[in-house]
Amino acid sequence: MSLLADLDRWKDGGVITGPQHAALTALVRKDSFSLFAELNALLYLGVVSFVAGAGWTIQAHFASLGDVAILSALTATFLASLYYCFTRAASYSHAQQESPGFAFDYVLYLGCLMFGLELGFLEWRFQLLKDSWDHYLLLSSLVYAVLAYRFDNRLVLSLALSTLAGWFGFRLFRLQWFSGSLRVDALIYSALVASAGVVLHRAGIKKHFLEAYMHVAVNVALAAALTGVFDVSASLIYLVVLLGLGVGSVIAGLRFQRFAFVAYGVIYSYIGLSHLFLRNTFNSTVTFAYYAVSATIVIVFLVVAARRFGRDA
Repeated sequence: MSLLADLDRWKDGGVITGPQHAALTALVRKDSFSLFAELNALLYLGVVSFVAGAGWTIQAHFASLGDVAILSALTATFLASLYYCFTRAASYSHAQQESPGFAFDYVLYLGCLMFGLELGFLEWRFQLLKDSWDHYLLLSSLVYAVLAYRFDNRLVLSLALSTLAGWFGFRLFRLQWFSGSLRVDALIYSALVASAGVVLHRAGIKKHFLEAYMHVAVNVALAAALTGVFDVSASLIYLVVLLGLGVGSVIAGLRFQRFAFVAYGVIYSYIGLSHLFLRNTFNSTVTFAYYAVSATIVIVFLVVAARRFGRDA
């Protein structure tokens, strides 16, 4: 109760205001807690579920609904989402801007997903581009990127980068540029994404987007190198690449105080090393002992690192 008494004295002495006293008292008494993360997760799942349900309905009932009705509904949803966003968002700025409302980001995300669903339906029903259908991915990525920058939305930017990855991999594989290896293509893609993020950051254009670029680039590069470790014919080469990228991710995460990148580097590297060590091991006791000891070490390291980041923050 001493802390509550201190809060009362601070309020009486004018150190804190009445609203601040009420908020701090509620926290001390554990009368309230934040549901921000839970509400965001529910909104995200709701949007994804809605779009998935719309896709299932179209696939199952397109004959009875009719093409005109389906396209009209998808277009109307997309345009309504854009109208909502344009009428509530502030003017564009290179600097970071606050979201106009709690649901704003998810309305924009819904519109983007419905736009992608509409393009998919057009190609599925009418085969407008046929063998060049991958241009839909490029178009979608460009639209998502423009909207992400216009409305300062990192969720939509991640959608744009992931869609671009699909187009990039398919296009290079079809044209057989570089080595024709999807792993090499993924590494090239991640390098281009990281470079684009750095260039835009240095140009002062949405500098806070750099982390979103790096999340995508690092995960794609580490995942590509990890799949190479599982390929016996090239495992050692990709193990060196994986460890190099993993160490770089950990160092960058520590330097710039971004725990996620420390976790990326540690977890991907751990999976790759574990596969190499146990690839020719068929003794279940040895395997169990290895995972029991090594996984504990990794978990303890990540917990200690996470607490260190929390103190530094």
